[in-house]
Amino acid sequence: MALLDSKVTTRNGVVEGARGKRLRRGTISWRGIPFAAPPVAHRRFRAPEPAHDWPGVRDCTKIGKAAIQEKRFTAIAPGKFAPMAEDCLTLNVFSPDSSSSKPRPVMVFIHGGAFILGTAATPLYDGAFLARAQDVVVVTVQYRFGPFGFLDLSEFATDDRPFDTNVGLRDQIAALQWVQDNIEAFGGDAGNVTVFGESAGGTSVLSLLSAPSTTGLFHRVIAQSPAPELIVEQDAATVYADEFVRLLRDPQRRSNSFERHEPPVDTAEAQRLLTAPNPALLLAAGNKLMRFATKTAGGSIPFAPIVDGDLLPRSPLAAAAGGLTQPVPLVIGSNRDEANLFAKLWNVLPDAERTLMRVEDDEVRKEIASHYEDGDRDRIRLAGDSIFWAPMTAFADGHSGVAPTYVYRYDYQTKILEATGFGATHATELFSVFGAYRAPMGAGLAVADWPGSGRVTQNVQGRWGAFARTGDPGLGWPAFTTGERKVLVLDDPDHVEADPDTLRRQAWYRVHSPA
Repeated sequence: MALLDSKVTTRNGVVEGARGKRLRRGTISWRGIPFAAPPVAHRRFRAPEPAHDWPGVRDCTKIGKAAIQEKRFTAIAPGKFAPMAEDCLTLNVFSPDSSSSKPRPVMVFIHGGAFILGTAATPLYDGAFLARAQDVVVVTVQYRFGPFGFLDLSEFATDDRPFDTNVGLRDQIAALQWVQDNIEAFGGDAGNVTVFGESAGGTSVLSLLSAPSTTGLFHRVIAQSPAPELIVEQDAATVYADEFVRLLRDPQRRSNSFERHEPPVDTAEAQRLLTAPNPALLLAAGNKLMRFATKTAGGSIPFAPIVDGDLLPRSPLAAAAGGLTQPVPLVIGSNRDEANLFAKLWNVLPDAERTLMRVEDDEVRKEIASHYEDGDRDRIRLAGDSIFWAPMTAFADGHSGVAPTYVYRYDYQTKILEATGFGATHATELFSVFGAYRAPMGAGLAVADWPGSGRVTQNVQGRWGAFARTGDPGLGWPAFTTGERKVLVLDDPDHVEADPDTLRRQAWYRVHSPA
């Protein structure tokens, strides 16, 4: 079988990739391909513009720079960190290294990180193993987040210095448009694109599914552990933007009120602060805004897709409830022990008491609490259910009315994950999806479960690949309906359950059901 050429001509110029060696033998990758112009200077806080053309052959053998964030979040190996820059809008393409008689399905991955961190350089997101195992083309995307990607600064805009909303989502859309324009040159099928993402990436996927302007950019969707309520409504977005500018003006500012009683910030001054050359100043103000939101908005994260009335006319949950999501097949699910990761490593989820206080109806609050009375383990699960499982299920309810929907719960845990108390926690399904149990970063987790981790990886990749090819994950996975509520439990082996955790689901339904 003929090998693919490592040199590929895109609409902006020629890129040269690298053939995989050792564990990645049989694959080829192109890394750090610009899909938009650098979002710097006058392009900061603006929708992405088309990438610039380049002369000659562009070396695409290294991952591009990560988006601006705290350095510790860019670790790619012990003591090694990915470089960062505002000029971060690149993507990576992974493919089997042999040519195919017909175009391959395309799977575009959007990474997670609570909309404040992450990079496609993370070794876990290496698309080579998935591409080889399922004979697909995998694309991984870098996008803006934090204050650079998810602030609504329109109140400070003028005709000569406009600002756009949801530029992080617009980056993802620009990457999907790049796929439409270029992926056939890499052997991919632009008419068969699956967009998939995890955590904040899963929430992004649901937002794209709820945005009317994305019609035709993808044909199937996979949302892994999305947080469908991690959305900023317009009134909160206005407060966050105002507070952000005030923090730029006065880094020592300490505000404990979500209410706005101060005179408005002068537009010219705001523009001067927002266009400061040093992006570190904006990152520092963004970190302070996170603390402000924690104190004043019940632990909310201020950076997330914004219901702006433009790109995102309504929240994903509202779109699903109204039957207004894009009518494309969906795989969606969560992990059995979502919150354990946060309880042990990164305390960003609200505790059980704060979670319950968000439920306004006293009767509903008491009913939910009655299903989580078994000590610390249940209190941790309550936080995870409130952020991930319960709203995810509500989204599935709505979308299942407009397109085939398949719901899973990921239960698989290796002996090491079980012994350390992590269990089937947040993000562990990524090791199966990307085949990382057979890569250096994941092999240690699978050392006592080599055959089992191999079976689960083969099963999950096979289902994801079948879905990308046909829209049906097959192998006995029934479509979800609100009548039968059948869920595939991914484990070793997997099995189907009807309406697992019925009583908890019914209690949460009183929070998430349409008014």
